[in-house]
Amino acid sequence: MDYSEIITIEPGKRSGKPCIRGMRITVSDVLSYLAAGMSEEEILRDFSELTRDDIRACLAFAADREGHLMAVHA
Repeated sequence: MDYSEIITIEPGKRSGKPCIRGMRITVSDVLSYLAAGMSEEEILRDFSELTRDDIRACLAFAADREGHLMAVHA
């Protein structure tokens, strides 16, 4: 998935953490909700401004970062 239009990084917003579409919701926030056991439906219900594509973009972004970390340490 090409998340480049969804995941944004702005130095002055949330300490430069990757956010979703310029909002103050971070990739880490979404991943934490998923890790805590929230379903996509629960996240979308609690955060009506998010979409399924936003959640998938967070997962794709995290997977890419994990891949980059593995490449650096190989």
